[in-house]
Amino acid sequence: MSDNSGTDKSNRPERKPAETTGTPGARATPADAAGRPAAPKPGAPKPGGGPRPEAPKPHAVKPAPVAATDHPHPVVVPTVSDPSQWGRVDEDGTAWVKTATGERIVGSWQAGDAAEGLAHFGRRFDDLATEVALLEARLAAGTDARKTKAAALALSESLPTAAVIGDVDGLSERLRAIVEHSDEAAAHAKEEKERTRHEHTERKEALCAEAEQIAADSTQWKAAGDRLREILDEWKTIRGVDRKVDDALWRRFSKAREAFNRRRGAHFAELDRERAAAKTRKEELCVQAEELSASTDWAGTAAVFRDLLTEWKAAGRAPREADEQLWRRFKAAQDVFFAARNAAVSERDAEFDQNAAAKEDLLAAFESRIPAQIAPEALESARHALRELQEKWDALGKVPRERIQELEGKLRTLEKRVRDAADTVWRRTDPEAMARAAQFRERVAQFEEQAAKAQAAGRTRDAEKALEQAKQWKEWADAAEGAVSQR
Repeated sequence: MSDNSGTDKSNRPERKPAETTGTPGARATPADAAGRPAAPKPGAPKPGGGPRPEAPKPHAVKPAPVAATDHPHPVVVPTVSDPSQWGRVDEDGTAWVKTATGERIVGSWQAGDAAEGLAHFGRRFDDLATEVALLEARLAAGTDARKTKAAALALSESLPTAAVIGDVDGLSERLRAIVEHSDEAAAHAKEEKERTRHEHTERKEALCAEAEQIAADSTQWKAAGDRLREILDEWKTIRGVDRKVDDALWRRFSKAREAFNRRRGAHFAELDRERAAAKTRKEELCVQAEELSASTDWAGTAAVFRDLLTEWKAAGRAPREADEQLWRRFKAAQDVFFAARNAAVSERDAEFDQNAAAKEDLLAAFESRIPAQIAPEALESARHALRELQEKWDALGKVPRERIQELEGKLRTLEKRVRDAADTVWRRTDPEAMARAAQFRERVAQFEEQAAKAQAAGRTRDAEKALEQAKQWKEWADAAEGAVSQR
């Protein structure tokens, strides 16, 4: 197991020593080209010449714990052990290691004193122990248990002839444990891989189903398109699916995307056609609105504009830029008409206000001529005043709608005063009943004449009022004649 080269021999290829912690031992002196050991340094003891100094005993350091299994790259701290517990180097340079079966020679040290040799073979053991710790870490992390087992077996086979000094038996037990647990770890890794493959397959199937649902009936084009892009991004992150299954799922997903894109394209093509038709129709409506903008038929044209606006809304949307431009054009024509109408209405309202004020003044002027109590001798004067009032009233024209009831009510009050006075006179002067009846008939004729004139002038409301008064006077005439005939 030894020669005069100053280096140890073993059946295992020499590995580069790993960096260690603690106080490193001395390294072997390099050999010359002929294989002989190099000359010792000045002052170093010659081989076999006197006792060597006792090798220092470094403090033993326990191996660092293996990282947790969820760590993707377990970190292993190199092992530092105390080789003096497991072997020795004799004065002649022979290196021994203690095992359960006894001591065995692991090499020969001729490059320094015994302490340096012991440290050298201890470092060789530490390197080997670090390799074992790496295998344990790989096994714990679930990293390719088959390769880990093969490496453990190779180390275990080389261990009986390894040129190291350390706890070889403990290392052997650790390698045996690695081999024993490798099959279990491999089965677990396979099961985990299958589980992951199954989960990823199910996820891609769910994404396919969602894409097919979107392709079938979604009309939220932007949101649906965004979601399909999100599905594609997620799809790219899902790995580990069986190739054949993955290809089939990809074809499903691609088919769903193409169906959605076709349906969306058809929708927007139809939308473009509808918008072109809407643009044409709205251009026609703009022309009509512009032709009506100068009309002074306020009521009729306003109704037509309302109909045009209803058609505008029913026409749908034109292309955005054209739609906004057409709307501004249509609204401008509409605004011209309604601005003119509002001006005319304001002018008319001012005229109506003036008429209302004039009728107020007229009522005030005739209040004294038609008092609340009319004497019989003043009845004819009151009647004459009432006829004059009514003629001037009609000549003044219309008043604001909200003032009609108020002003007409005041006029009716004066008319009632005259009627009540006439009734009183009629009841008191029987010889004059026929004369009164004739007067009533005359009054009926007057109101009927007023109604005819109003009807001819297009004042339907005034005509209806005159006819109503004629009817009332006719009833009085009939009553007067009836009273005379009964006497």
